Amino acid sequence: MGEQNISRGGDNEAKRLFTRAVLNDLKALELMIEKGLIESGARRIGAEQEMFLTDNDYSPSLTALDILGDITDDRFTNEIALFNIEANLTPRRFEGKCLSEMEEEIKEVVSIAKHHAGNHDAKIILAGILPTLRQMDLTLDSITPVDRYYELNDRLKEIRGSDFRMDIRGVDELSVTHDNFLLEAMNTSFQVHFQVSGNEFVEMYNMSQAVTGPLMAVAVNSGLIHHYRLWHESRIAVFQNSIDTRSTQHQKRGTQARVHFGNEWIESIVDVFRDDISRFSVVLTSDYEEDPVGMVHAGIMPKLKALMLHNGTVYRWNRPCYGVKDNIPHLRIENRVLPSGPSVIDEVANSAFYFGLMSGMSQKTDDISKDLRFSHARNNFLQACRTGLECHFTWINGESISATRLIKDELLPIAESGLKSAGLDKQDIERYLTTIEKRVENKQTGAKWAIKSITEMNKDLHPDEKVRAVVAEMHDQQAVDRPIHEWPLAKPVKRTDWRAGYLLVGQFMTTKLLTVRPDDSMDLAASIMDWKRVRHVPVENDEGELVGLVSHRSILKKIVDGEDHKGTAIREIMNEQPIFAGPKTTTVEAIQIMRDKRISCLPVVDNGKLAGVITEYDLIKIASHVLEADLKAYKGKLEESS
Repeated sequence: MGEQNISRGGDNEAKRLFTRAVLNDLKALELMIEKGLIESGARRIGAEQEMFLTDNDYSPSLTALDILGDITDDRFTNEIALFNIEANLTPRRFEGKCLSEMEEEIKEVVSIAKHHAGNHDAKIILAGILPTLRQMDLTLDSITPVDRYYELNDRLKEIRGSDFRMDIRGVDELSVTHDNFLLEAMNTSFQVHFQVSGNEFVEMYNMSQAVTGPLMAVAVNSGLIHHYRLWHESRIAVFQNSIDTRSTQHQKRGTQARVHFGNEWIESIVDVFRDDISRFSVVLTSDYEEDPVGMVHAGIMPKLKALMLHNGTVYRWNRPCYGVKDNIPHLRIENRVLPSGPSVIDEVANSAFYFGLMSGMSQKTDDISKDLRFSHARNNFLQACRTGLECHFTWINGESISATRLIKDELLPIAESGLKSAGLDKQDIERYLTTIEKRVENKQTGAKWAIKSITEMNKDLHPDEKVRAVVAEMHDQQAVDRPIHEWPLAKPVKRTDWRAGYLLVGQFMTTKLLTVRPDDSMDLAASIMDWKRVRHVPVENDEGELVGLVSHRSILKKIVDGEDHKGTAIREIMNEQPIFAGPKTTTVEAIQIMRDKRISCLPVVDNGKLAGVITEYDLIKIASHVLEADLKAYKGKLEESS
């Protein structure tokens, strides 16, 4: 997706011509493979480091373009959202001290990012999903103003024909409907690249698929979406939903999702591209090479611009990639499952484990497809995403084994052997694989740490304060680059201004609502008010739209008037035009509305749907915070003056 020259609003003819260019590129790739032109004998590694930007209170900060405008380093680039940036690391040969060199480069780019972020009152956070990120942060106001992102959003919505929906179940459950593709921007990754020879690509690609489950189990770092405790690597579920272009009918037919693990072991790289071209229509167009086949015959290796752009809009978790350097074409495997963070040393340790398994496992078996069923490899990956190190795998020859035992007893020795045989530095091997070993022994992944941290905090603490405490601890631990297995649980200490969590209605509104329908009985509303000690109940229709508000006063009036209220429907007593706010309504504005309109309950509506409510009680809690802080400050001044 690095291509900048993307066409917006291309007509059908332009898309047909671009599809033709994709097919021509594929023919050129086939020809290069047939002629043996793909580079062999050289293994290289590389990576992409994605980062979150937050303000000083750890909320998302839309400062990416300002920061990138100050950075003159070509390794940096923008991402989809204005609260993300990315750095592309230098490719290096898979030998010697390549891993520690990678670690130093990551520290370098993170340090550069931190320096320039600080000039804009922003911080850098390495996280798979930033816990303080909320749905109201994912509007098109947050999109990086680049044509390809607007076009991608428009095309995905056009193909899908409806809003994007996300359902994830873990300890908690989250169901979200969103009107744009920025759900994808919730994710940041540490994507690693492994260049392999053309004649070994199929075997190595299949191997990458096989080891991705165990790799994911030990590397999970996205257990929270705000305060919801979900999959240990919720990035996977988020991404699959945010780029899902299938209509309901297509899903019923079992049509392949645009984000996927694959359906079977591959037999050639050409088949991978053929499959994706057959299944997924062109989303974006750009300029392309007119005659890539002719270029190959002339000894000029094409960049295959059209094929690679299409490949960049199909999101396999292990994605085949093609590139050209010094007129020499090469193939590499892009493993996309690793999350950003928790710390730099953790990221490099994850990479070492992956590269070691790729090298070591290929020495143990020539063809992993003969020893492991593809369905087991895919299920292993999904189980790892859901529960991390707590999962069980079906491994080679159908063996059922726990993730911790498999990794510690079998895979770590294989990874060590693989790294040694590739000629990597012994101290690097010991340092990074020991980090993995300690993580497995302590059973503390980034996801487990975050979930446990928020679970053990006081249940009466506001969720927004909890997640700010989690991100504050992440920031502190990343500053000293401590591996995750050594992190203490996050505590709700006062490292942020508590007021940052109450600026907007959407930050503190009550979302776990009890509602009624217009045709429900008045007695039901009265019972809910009595049981839950509330004075208002929102009225919504079957589509989740706010259609009214019923209050205890309206019920009392019905009773006091002496009318027969048996069988009274909610619609007869509800306020059919309740005053409401939006998630981004400021708290000050909400207070003014409630005071001026003399109301004690303010529903919150987002895109026509009921999203939450705030009440006088919520504002009293905020006021008590303000009063307590003010009185403490006043008392301190008195003590200083006495």
